[in-house]
Amino acid sequence: MTDNNALLYRPAAGVMLLNREGKVFVAQRLDSTLEAWQMPQGGLDEGEDAQAGALRELEEETGIGAEHVEILSRAPAELYYDLPEDLVGKLWKGKWRGQRQSWFLCRFTGTDEDVNIQTAHPEFRAWKWADPAELPAMIVPFKRKLYEDVMEAFRDWL
Repeated sequence: MTDNNALLYRPAAGVMLLNREGKVFVAQRLDSTLEAWQMPQGGLDEGEDAQAGALRELEEETGIGAEHVEILSRAPAELYYDLPEDLVGKLWKGKWRGQRQSWFLCRFTGTDEDVNIQTAHPEFRAWKWADPAELPAMIVPFKRKLYEDVMEAFRDWL
């Protein structure tokens, strides 16, 4: 049996993408039947810069290339979340207890036609623009505090 407290946090990055109306891009994961919505985020490759990783994840998950994104801000510190006990040891080959994420606030300069979740390796089944205030209630419960922290980090922009 693995001691979950001995596991490390997976290095990752996330993007809070705002459209011209100040709404946030959220999507539903393919691998979940929950009505939960999340912002684009994912693990960093070995030695990958957080900003480069955030933009790579955004494009891999949404089809939105860096040419349609303007970075407005970066959260001042990494933000953390822990996996629920029943998922530790199952996700990410049992290597991590959660994630430590660098978050970026970005403005979407493209149009909805530039969004394509039918990517080479699709992760999402649906997407929409949401009011930032709704975000904590839309995410899976174990990430709620993380989303509150992201909103606090970018509150001056929202």
